[in-house]
Amino acid sequence: MHHDHSNIVLIGMPGAGKSTVGVLLAKRLAKNFVDTDLLIQSAEGRPLQDIVDHDGYMALREIEERVLLGMTVENHVVATGGSAAYSDAAMRHLKRNGLVVFLDISLDSLRSRVRDYDTRGIARRPDQSFEDLFDERFRLYSKYADIVVDEENLTPEETVERIVTALRRDESAIRNP
Repeated sequence: MHHDHSNIVLIGMPGAGKSTVGVLLAKRLAKNFVDTDLLIQSAEGRPLQDIVDHDGYMALREIEERVLLGMTVENHVVATGGSAAYSDAAMRHLKRNGLVVFLDISLDSLRSRVRDYDTRGIARRPDQSFEDLFDERFRLYSKYADIVVDEENLTPEETVERIVTALRRDESAIRNP
């Protein structure tokens, strides 16, 4: 599998560690880092939860899609919001210049990490349980992933090592443009 992509795009559930791992991975690979949740908040001038509370979860997904489609970066590690995978257009856009890494972790581990499920700004139906959200998104993450990293029981640093090892299998994947 040959990739000519300068970006590494991290996808996964809220609590999977995309932002934490993303910063460490960017340092390790000498890349820039961008957290798309922060881009959304900056563009909207308010927190994600405020968007969900006042405009609904679908509005957050639409804003996220718009922000992702407008993003043109090179040589970045991109930590996406957990709902990025709902937009096929946004994911295809990110994959044009990026290798997508799915940070996979069990539902039980996520439950222990995510204590603010109702206030975290998660784009989900109001009646949707964390388990239902996990099942729904797992299929999407698996569909778009170029690399799946099982990070169960790993520290963020160990997760970075696992990603770097996977990327080394294709040296061109981490080559700078």
